[in-house]
Amino acid sequence: MKGTCLKFEKPIGDAVSRVRFAPESNNLLISAWDSSLRLYDADSSMLRVEVPSEAALLDCCFQNELVAFTAGSDCCIRRYDLDSGIHDTFGNHDDLVSCVEYSAETSQLITAGWDRKIMSWDTRSTNTLECLKTPSAEVESMAISGCNLMVAVGSSVNVYDLRSFNKSVYAKELFPGFQIRCVQAILNSEGFVAGSIDGQIAVEYLNSSNTGYVFWCHPKSNDGRHHVVPVNDIAFNPSISGAFVTGNHKGYVTTWDAHSKRRLLQLPRYSNSVTSLSYNHGGQLLAVASSYTYREGNEIEEPPQIFIQDMDDICIGLASAGNSKRNEIAEDVI
Repeated sequence: MKGTCLKFEKPIGDAVSRVRFAPESNNLLISAWDSSLRLYDADSSMLRVEVPSEAALLDCCFQNELVAFTAGSDCCIRRYDLDSGIHDTFGNHDDLVSCVEYSAETSQLITAGWDRKIMSWDTRSTNTLECLKTPSAEVESMAISGCNLMVAVGSSVNVYDLRSFNKSVYAKELFPGFQIRCVQAILNSEGFVAGSIDGQIAVEYLNSSNTGYVFWCHPKSNDGRHHVVPVNDIAFNPSISGAFVTGNHKGYVTTWDAHSKRRLLQLPRYSNSVTSLSYNHGGQLLAVASSYTYREGNEIEEPPQIFIQDMDDICIGLASAGNSKRNEIAEDVI
């Protein structure tokens, strides 16, 4: 079961870059390459706000229930009042802005762009607090948990303490020779999970007795080789410790248990790549963006769609069907 497909009076006109549930409600923020930011109420199945912008939107995040930010292809960071739909330019990079994250712990907005800069902003004054340079490559993905910022650059992840942002407190190359596509923080700042363009997942712990590990996200083919399928996004369930989902370029969403190193379930295949995933604050709902990505040459450009999956229904279905679909060990844990 793929869940409920959101209906829009005007279809999303281009690739979906990000879906994000709000911190305390079931409002869903949607950014897309068609230059519009949308706010959808998953409870009432209604589009609350649609705000056209001046450029393709490559990322978005909430500051709180009423304020959001986007990263634009025109180098601009925009701030939105979600009640009125009014938006303004909050700041700029010297090139396309690729990532935007907000820390409620420190009231900082963190942005990254193709200018290889990671910038920290004070949301109360719009002043730039810090600016770091990544000399090797552009930032591919970022995540925040508490005061920890995880930054994926090339095949490595660097972790920064937002309270002393001038240098990383942890750095590790996870996939030598392969680029990281996405990184997501383990809840409570335990560590992070990263996905690569060749279909591998790395689970890393910070300041813990737990040992990190790497596994293949997909089973081997008949010739004994692994499918090289990029992992586009990762999301952690806030109500189940260690449970996270991955979305890949072939359109599959898979749930994993980081603690037991096992695959729990896989949803039916979506028609497009899975570009973005987000759990609501209680972990009952999972938003899935099914969209082309502009990253691969052989993509099928089906119209983008957003699905809302009730994870409680999935768990009930699994329980009634027995454990035959659960507890499959992750492929080739290294």
